[in-house]
Amino acid sequence: MSTPVAPPWPLDPPAARGSSRRLVEFLLVGGVTPFLFALSFLLRRAFGLDPAEYAVGFLMFHAAFVINDPHFAVTYLLFYKDTKARVLGDRFPRPQRIRYLVAGFVAPALLGALVIVGLVMKSAFVLSLLVRLMFFLVGWHYVKQGFGVFTVLAARRGVRFAPRERLVVLAHCFAGWAYAWASPADPGRDVEEKGLVYTTLATPLWLEHLTHVVFLSTLIPLAWVLVRKWRRDGRLPILTPLTALLCSIWSWSIYSSVDPLVRYVIPALHSVQYLYFVWLLKGNEAREREGPPWFERSARTRLGILAVSALGLGWFLFHGAPSAFDEALGPRGGVTSEALGPTPYFVAIFAFVNIHHYLMDTVIWRRENPETRYLQEPALGDARRAS
Repeated sequence: MSTPVAPPWPLDPPAARGSSRRLVEFLLVGGVTPFLFALSFLLRRAFGLDPAEYAVGFLMFHAAFVINDPHFAVTYLLFYKDTKARVLGDRFPRPQRIRYLVAGFVAPALLGALVIVGLVMKSAFVLSLLVRLMFFLVGWHYVKQGFGVFTVLAARRGVRFAPRERLVVLAHCFAGWAYAWASPADPGRDVEEKGLVYTTLATPLWLEHLTHVVFLSTLIPLAWVLVRKWRRDGRLPILTPLTALLCSIWSWSIYSSVDPLVRYVIPALHSVQYLYFVWLLKGNEAREREGPPWFERSARTRLGILAVSALGLGWFLFHGAPSAFDEALGPRGGVTSEALGPTPYFVAIFAFVNIHHYLMDTVIWRRENPETRYLQEPALGDARRAS
């Protein structure tokens, strides 16, 4: 998630007006994470690890229908809106149009070709390349989103970072991604993902140590930037923006497996953080378009349609379509091989959607996207009440 240009004036986000709204925003962007560790400890102590793990795993499996899956689906709804105008019109500058074409058409064509080759050749190795790429990029996606949330929330509080300061924060993010991917060291193991058995890519111990040292070394310039900004500007975006950043890097990426219960919740935490920014973006846009010169549907109706559409598309992408294909064309249908596992189409679609989601996000949340101005403006309803 990249960062749009900050406005020249400080703005308080709609959810941060009043102490209760500040608390809600803090919890939605990652602040609930420390409390979950405490809750996990209490659950394990009261019920034991196995019952608690079963209950949490069961809960998060079903929560994915309304949290994780819609967070992927809404990306498609945002990305492919007004496609013709975005590709052929002057809505986007030329570099952004190129990114849009690559992420929206070239990348899915290449990914789709890899899926077709893997399924037609009945090759577990080819399908595993998609899964490996998904796991390689997921850390990049998490830390980039954390960086975007940090800088946007800071800008909404009147704190902006110079290009060099942004590079220092990004260095910490990317170093965290590298360390998360390289650790723990892996000699290459046979693992199973959604029924597909494949061998992981070996990562040596020296790479784990090297990335760890690099990651820790980025803490010094990060602290220096924050202290220098505090001394120069007299204020820092400490609580909510910094919590969102550090949770994305430390708790959700690097040390995601330290707690056996919280690890089940991490995808939902990431998705809620994402959906909150979708709500900011589309909510402010909808409130603006309620009035002149558009006089469109009410913001509540527009957001409701978006939510229902995301729920339906999420079900189709992760449940309806994969189940239909696996029943008709999978091993049960006698088309694909048992070597691909019982649900090869589910594996292929799951990896495809994840990777494509990462790539589309690099376009949607860039500052060159004119719609990101809605992240910087208060909701019109709040502005009218304030006036």
